[in-house]
Amino acid sequence: MHRSKLSRSILLALGLVGAGGAIAADAGTAGTSSSGNAAAPTQLDAMLVTGTRASNRTQFETLAPVDVFTKQDIQSVDSTDLKDVLAQLVPSFVVQRLPMADGQVFVRPATLRGLSPDQTLVLVNGRRFHRSALLGNRGAQAADLAQIPTSAIKRIEVLRDGASAQYGSDAIAGVINIILEDSPGTEITAGYSQYAQGDGGSRDFSARTGWALGDYGSLALFAESSNSDATSRTRQRPDAIAFQAAHPKLDVPNPVQRWGQPKLESRRVGFNLKANASDTLELYAFGLYSHSDGVSDFNWRNPDTTTGAYRTTSIFPGWNLRSLYPVGFSPQYGNTQNDLQLVAGLRGEITPKLRWDLSASYGRNAIDYSLDNSINASLGPDSPTSFDLGRLTQTEKNANADFNYEWDVAALSKPVNVAFGAEFRQETYQVRAGDPASYAVGRGAAAGLEANSNGAPGFSASQAGQWSQRSKAAYVDMEVPLGERWSIGAAGRYEDFSSFGSTVDGKLSARFAITPDVALRGTLSTGFRAPTPAQLNTTSTTQGLDTRTLQIFTSGRLSPSDPLAQLLGAKPLTPEESRTASLGLTWRTELGLSGSVDVYRITLSDRFSQSASFAIPAGTPNPLGYTSVNYFTNDFDTTTTGVDVVGNYLRDLGAGRMTLTLAYNYNQTRVDNGSTSVATNETQRVLFEDRLPEHKGSFTGSWDVGAWSLMARVRYYGKWTDSTGNATGDIYQQFGAMTFLDLAVGYRINEHHSLRVGADNVFDRYPDEATFQASRGLIYSRNAPYDTDGANVYAQYRLTF
Repeated sequence: MHRSKLSRSILLALGLVGAGGAIAADAGTAGTSSSGNAAAPTQLDAMLVTGTRASNRTQFETLAPVDVFTKQDIQSVDSTDLKDVLAQLVPSFVVQRLPMADGQVFVRPATLRGLSPDQTLVLVNGRRFHRSALLGNRGAQAADLAQIPTSAIKRIEVLRDGASAQYGSDAIAGVINIILEDSPGTEITAGYSQYAQGDGGSRDFSARTGWALGDYGSLALFAESSNSDATSRTRQRPDAIAFQAAHPKLDVPNPVQRWGQPKLESRRVGFNLKANASDTLELYAFGLYSHSDGVSDFNWRNPDTTTGAYRTTSIFPGWNLRSLYPVGFSPQYGNTQNDLQLVAGLRGEITPKLRWDLSASYGRNAIDYSLDNSINASLGPDSPTSFDLGRLTQTEKNANADFNYEWDVAALSKPVNVAFGAEFRQETYQVRAGDPASYAVGRGAAAGLEANSNGAPGFSASQAGQWSQRSKAAYVDMEVPLGERWSIGAAGRYEDFSSFGSTVDGKLSARFAITPDVALRGTLSTGFRAPTPAQLNTTSTTQGLDTRTLQIFTSGRLSPSDPLAQLLGAKPLTPEESRTASLGLTWRTELGLSGSVDVYRITLSDRFSQSASFAIPAGTPNPLGYTSVNYFTNDFDTTTTGVDVVGNYLRDLGAGRMTLTLAYNYNQTRVDNGSTSVATNETQRVLFEDRLPEHKGSFTGSWDVGAWSLMARVRYYGKWTDSTGNATGDIYQQFGAMTFLDLAVGYRINEHHSLRVGADNVFDRYPDEATFQASRGLIYSRNAPYDTDGANVYAQYRLTF
C-alpha cells in the first residue's frame, strides 16, 4: 500500500512523549553487521517506541534496557489475562493469585522489580492507561492490565528503568507499553483449558479483524470473551468437622468454604483507527471497553462459635439465625467491573524536521461490590441476606501536546533529537454508598449482635464522596549522537499537583559502542509517584478470621486526614521519591546470539504503605466495632538492588528454526529507616523485604519445523516469606524455591487453520503447605507468587484469513 510522506516520517514514536502509535518492525528484523552484510536476526533488532523519542532507535541501540515481546511470544502463554502473560515473559514481573482477599481476588497486584504495583506506568499505544478503582491492601492503586484484551496486542515493550522525567508520575520501576494491532486480516481463536484436578475450566474466544482504508489509513476491531469456573484447593476446616460431629443430623458442606480462583466472566471489545487527512496530517483514535462479573467465597461462620451473629437476645424474641443458616454460612463476594479507555489525537509536521502531536484521553474504571448469603445480625429478622456494598469509580482525563525536532548541528554527523511538550491530567475518585442495611448499626448491636453486612461491610454515607486532583507538566528530552560510538541523553520534567505542589525530575543516559555489536549503557535518574485522590481521602472497613481463635475481627483503614488517624500520629501524605542508577552491557552476533546484562540500584524515600495497627483509644466512639485501625503513611525508605540477564540464541536446526531465550532477575529490597525498621511495624518490613522471591527466571526453547512448532519453558521462583494477619499480630512462614515445566505443540493444518495443545506445570507441582492457615482449610498460601492450582492443560484452534 502507498504510504504518505507523513506515514514515512512521523508514525514512529510520537505517543505521550514520543511513545506509541508507531509503524515499527517486529522483533526479528535483520540487523547489519560491521562488515555491512546482513546479520542473523536477533531479538535486539526490534524498532522501539518506548524509552526513546528518536524515530530510529532499535532495541540494541537504546540507552536503557527494553524488552520487546511479539504477538507470537504473547500467544505462547495460555492465558487471556495480560498479567499472567507478562509474569511468564518478564523476569522481574510477579503477580499473585490472592484467593479470598476481597477486591484483590479480581484486581490482582502485579509488581516490576519488586516495587509497588503503582510504581510501574502502563501505556497503551503510548498513552497513559488509567488506574483501577481498587486500592490494594498496602494502598497501591495501579492500572489493571487484565482489562486489556491480549488478542488485540501487536507487541509489548517493557522499559526496565526509572522514567519519571520522561513519562511523569508512577514510572519509577519502569514502563509497560502495549501496542495494539493495526494490520489487515482476520484472526479468530477458540480455546479451552482445565486444571488436572478437574476444575477451573476456562472457555475463551477472541476475534480480530483489520482493514487497510485504501491509501488513507487502517482500522482494526477486537472482541474477546472468557468464562472461567472456580477452583478449590481446600480441606475441610477442623472446626467444621467438630461441628458436624456435634450435630450429626445436619448436613454440613465439605468444604464449608472454598480457597481458589473465583468464578469469572469477562467480555472485552475495542478498536484502533489511523486515518491520513493529508500528506502531513493524520487522525488517530483507539478505544477499549471491558465488562466482567465474578464471585468469590469468604470465611465460613460457625454457628457454635460465631456469637456475634448467632446470639439470641430479648431484643428480637423468637429470632435465631440458626433457622436461616443452620450449618453456618460462607458469604459470597461479588465484583462487577466496567472499564473504558478512549483516546483521540491529531499529528502532523510543521516542517520535515519539526513534528507535532495533540491528543486527549478519557479513562474510567468502575467496580460494583455485592454480598450474598450473609446477614446484618444487628438488624435481626429485618436484615436482608443480599447486599449492594457500593461502587468505587476512578476517572482520568488527559490532554497532551508533544513536539519532536531533529536539530542539525554542524559538528555532529547525525541530528540531535529534541522532544518537548506539556500535559494536563485530572484524576477523580468517587465512592458511592451501598445499601443502608450493609452498613447499618441496628438495635441488636446493643446486645452484642454484629453490625454491617457480615463478611464485607458496605461503604457508608459518611465514607461516600468525590475527590479530584489536577496536575500540569512540561518536559524536554534530548538525545545527542557524539560520533559513531557515543550517544548521550538528558531529560527534565516539571510537574505541579493541586494536592501538594510541584516537583522536578531529571534523567541522564549514555551509551558507548565498544564495537558495532557490543555496547555499554547507563542511566542516572530521579523519580516520583504522587499520592492519588483515593489514597488521600478514602476510608475502608474489612473483616478477617483470626487463625488462632477462629473469631471474626473487624479492621478499619482511615484516611490520613481523619481526626482519629491524626490522633494516632497520621500526617499528610507526600510523593514517593526515587533515585535510580543502572549500568548494562548489551551485545549481538552474526551467529544469532544476543543479550544484555543490566545492574541497577533504586533508592526510594517516603515510601507509601499502611501504618502499624492501633487499638481504639479508650473513650473513643467505635460504632463499627473496630478491633484495630491503621492509616496510609509515608514513613520509611528502601534500597532495591538487582540484575537483569536476558539472552537469545537463534539458529537453523535441521529443517527448522530453533530459538532459545534465557531471562533471569535477581532483586533484593532492604528497609533503610522508618517505622518498618523497628518492631512496631515488623509486618511491613517483612512484606517489603521478603514477600517476593529474590530470584526469578525462565528458560524457553522453541523449534519451528515445517507445519509443526514445539515449545518448552522452565520457570524458576526462589524462596519467599508469607504472613497472615490476626487480631493480635502476624504469623510468618518461609517457602522454598519452586520450578515448573510448561510444554506446548502446535500444528499448522494449512495457511488458514492451526491447532495448539499444551500444559503448564506439566508435573503437577505444588509448594509446601501453608501450615499457619490450616485452621481455615487453606492448603497452599494465598499469597504465592505463582499459580498453586497444579497442572493446567489446554487446547486452542486458530483461524486466520
